[in-house]
Amino acid sequence: MSSSPESGDALAFLNHTLPLQASNVARHRLPDGRFVWLKKANAPHSIWRYRIQGLLTRSLGLDALAPVPNRGGTQAIAHEAGRLRELTALGLPVPELLAHSPSGLLMTDLTEGREPASSLGDELALLAPRGADALLPAWRDGLQAIAGFHARGTCLSQAFARNMVRRPDGGIGCLDFEDRPQDVLPLPQCQARDWLSYLHATAQLLREAQALAPAGQMMADQLQQADPGTRQAMADIAQRTHWLQGLPQGRRWGRDVQRLSALAQLLQALR
Repeated sequence: MSSSPESGDALAFLNHTLPLQASNVARHRLPDGRFVWLKKANAPHSIWRYRIQGLLTRSLGLDALAPVPNRGGTQAIAHEAGRLRELTALGLPVPELLAHSPSGLLMTDLTEGREPASSLGDELALLAPRGADALLPAWRDGLQAIAGFHARGTCLSQAFARNMVRRPDGGIGCLDFEDRPQDVLPLPQCQARDWLSYLHATAQLLREAQALAPAGQMMADQLQQADPGTRQAMADIAQRTHWLQGLPQGRRWGRDVQRLSALAQLLQALR
């Protein structure tokens, strides 16, 4: 296979493999030894969940959490192909788009075939029981990965720890670009949304590692380099959500309640 983006061989592989692949996303090894990921267009998503989320975020005054519709299907594939080209052109650590069609896309494997193909979220979950000293360096890598995108004047789409992977050079690469937040939100709000996605995904792990306070300070320090509008959006969110600290923390209330409470504690460093 040619190493150039979107080569004819890559498109032929995509078209041949798409109807044979049962899952929506799967890793394959090409004849030349390279590992790639093939993503199929999934079923279109319902719009109703976005309307409900929109009512909730507007009632709380949290513009950065406004839903970004992802209708799935062929539209999501087209969005992701476009964003991968855009972000690759900026020199950011995302998969290289090798080929795409309305029904799917083929992209490089940022881990270069390392096993297991785990995410930063998996890595953090393994480190959390070892305490703050073990968890915080890896957690900070996620912060710095997001900051790298923002420094280039852009944002991610789904900035969760599960959508970040450790590259062979030790850096963090980012995945999953099926929606376009910039189409519905100003850039500072898009960037605040990135931070909130990452913090929400990891706050409970930080609590378990007794690392909320130092992590909050790391986040505050990182935001000193952010766009002023993004800093203000995060300060507003911290102010509006401080009451969530009082939510019950017992397991019987569920993980979602625990995460919200931990997130509110984490955000207090930004007030």
